[in-house]
Amino acid sequence: MKRKILLLVVLLPILAFSQEKTWTLEECIQYAIQHNPQRTRQEAQDEIYKLDRLEAIGGFLPSLNARTNAYLNFGRGVDPETNTYISTNTFSNGYELYSSMTLFDGLSQIYRAKMAKINRLKGKEELQEVKDQIRFDVMETFFNVLYYKGTVELAQQQLEESINNLKKFERMEELGLKSIPDLNEIQAKEAEDRFLLTKQTNLYNLEIIKLKEKMNLPVEENLEVSDYEKTLVADNEPESALDVYQQALNTLPKALVADKSLSATEMQYKITRGRLFPSLSLDAGISTGFSRLMNGSGYMSFQEQWKNRQGSYVGVSLSIPIFNGFSRSSEVKRSKQRLVMARSEHEETLRQIYSEIEQAVADINGLSDEYRHAQKRTAAMQSAHQTNLRKYEEGLIDALDLSISSNRLLQSRIEEIYTNLKYQLKYKLLQYYKGEW
Repeated sequence: MKRKILLLVVLLPILAFSQEKTWTLEECIQYAIQHNPQRTRQEAQDEIYKLDRLEAIGGFLPSLNARTNAYLNFGRGVDPETNTYISTNTFSNGYELYSSMTLFDGLSQIYRAKMAKINRLKGKEELQEVKDQIRFDVMETFFNVLYYKGTVELAQQQLEESINNLKKFERMEELGLKSIPDLNEIQAKEAEDRFLLTKQTNLYNLEIIKLKEKMNLPVEENLEVSDYEKTLVADNEPESALDVYQQALNTLPKALVADKSLSATEMQYKITRGRLFPSLSLDAGISTGFSRLMNGSGYMSFQEQWKNRQGSYVGVSLSIPIFNGFSRSSEVKRSKQRLVMARSEHEETLRQIYSEIEQAVADINGLSDEYRHAQKRTAAMQSAHQTNLRKYEEGLIDALDLSISSNRLLQSRIEEIYTNLKYQLKYKLLQYYKGEW
């Protein structure tokens, strides 16, 4: 007895672990987001935006550089000690630390920093848009899987009913209560239901493969989704497309990306226009060096020359663009045309968003009534089919009428599942547009 108890304690965790994992919708979405290469690429682009902004901020700071050089002069040259010409080889070595800072560049650097900030914010919205698209793609495929899973279950139920009817009518035929043609019709119905179950199972398996693809789940992994659950349709007031659109303008990543893309293009135009103005910069530096004659004569030590030859400078420089082969003016004109294109794309994007919202609102308002009618029709079909079963047993209708009644009930149930799942998908899409996802 004790051995059995010990064996049970050891096997229970193993059996629990070996049970097939059932994936919920949210688990599928999170797995897909974590393993999607598009998200990885967008995160890399977001890092580039961060570095661009850091570089733009650094443009306001002075630059600091160091350089050194070494020269060996042959033949006639200048004596570094007497500053006179001599005909002796010389060696010289210089060191310099210098800095430069832009004081004015037509405000280009300011606009560059603003554009980098806008791109940084745009990158966050682009990343969120990628995640939202992954979420919706997985959700749509997940609901398709639920639909075919539901049709498989209904086909299985219908097949079981046909098998039970076949057994019952075979017994009735043996007793002489039913004829051979009636029995053949029931047998044909049972074969038809078997074919339907096989067909729906294949469609379900194909949809599972699509869901794995959306999730980037390895093909060899098993995937079992949670069971289909009906969602009650709320009795809400019809949605207004214009109200949802106004909410979407402030929360929808696609709309925010369009706004920031337009703003970034405007900043780029101002940057190129600023390059037409003169630029003013402040320069400063400190230098020293070492030199000696290569004829074997004496020379001051490196340390003494390092100290004695130190020098420094500070100054400003002004650069005025006069003619650069039309490059600057052409770049300004190109930026202006890009701005025109960006404004057009912005308007088109917002118009597309409104069209999508209008379609979603129309769908959700229509599907709520459609689903309620589907429920009533299924209930009526169920009652009518039960009546037809009794009529067939009493000989009031033939097997063909019973088959038609059974198929109508199956189709009604399938339509109810389809309408409910479509309502769920459109409802979540509308929540997304309203910023309530």
